[in-house]
Amino acid sequence: MLEYIYQATGLLLIAFALQTFADTHNAKRLGTGLFWLVYGLSFCLGPFIPNWMTGLMVLALTLLAAGGFMGTGQYGQSSAGFRKAGAESRKNKLFIPAILVPVGTIAWSQLTSESALVGLGLSSLLALGVALWITKGEAKQSLHEGRRLIDAIGWAAILSQFLAALGFLFSQAGVGETVSQIVKVIVPDNNLLAYVMAYTLGMALFTIVMGNAFAAFAVITAGVGIPLLMVDQGGNPAIIGVLGMLSGYCGTLMTPMAANFNMVPAALLELKNKNQVIYTQVAPGLCMLALNTALMYFLAF
Repeated sequence: MLEYIYQATGLLLIAFALQTFADTHNAKRLGTGLFWLVYGLSFCLGPFIPNWMTGLMVLALTLLAAGGFMGTGQYGQSSAGFRKAGAESRKNKLFIPAILVPVGTIAWSQLTSESALVGLGLSSLLALGVALWITKGEAKQSLHEGRRLIDAIGWAAILSQFLAALGFLFSQAGVGETVSQIVKVIVPDNNLLAYVMAYTLGMALFTIVMGNAFAAFAVITAGVGIPLLMVDQGGNPAIIGVLGMLSGYCGTLMTPMAANFNMVPAALLELKNKNQVIYTQVAPGLCMLALNTALMYFLAF
């Protein structure tokens, strides 16, 4: 069933591409349309094409994004007054579709043996149907709005996939073991506080670089958390793991690489400064990181 979700995602991206090619208001419609077309084809044809061709598609996406060939166009939006009036009349009902997505995903993962991504896809379709019912909107408008949102996000929409792949490559390349050796050289033997700080700060820094706490967790936990804190120091794995992951999330608050957390909200809120969300989160992120370090030091050993 997961493959069907990928196919549906690819078809939606291809529909965005076709809309973009026809959008004469987008001065960069050719580059933008090609980007979403190639990305959509990677979802639809992934199981049927050789790996080298997928690699060429990734390179094409990189060139289109790095070359500045992407832009925004015209999306047939209603007036601001109309949207405001609709929001005021429907009030909290507008939150129902947003709530259905996580609730449906969790329920699917708990009640079936299928991937949670399948639940995410089905819940999204259900949420779309409910949203159309609540707003009395037309299905084609959801395509226009979907294209508007993904164009606002731009190339950053694919960053999560790239970073997840990067984390896997780091793990396979033995980066975790290298990090462990570096920490052992720099940090004095059996200095518990230094080991804890190396772990929590390492999680935050790798997440800032990679944009993904899960990818960083595989590398830093394998290099520092398990050998130095759990094995050498006899720390509680549950506490170390939870606080380590939370330390990674602190890094998520402070990096543009975590596009879905920091760049997407700025784009959706149409903020003038795309890094405004990050600037706002740096102080609480550092405070949380310091607290995580203290909690791990006092509770895990």
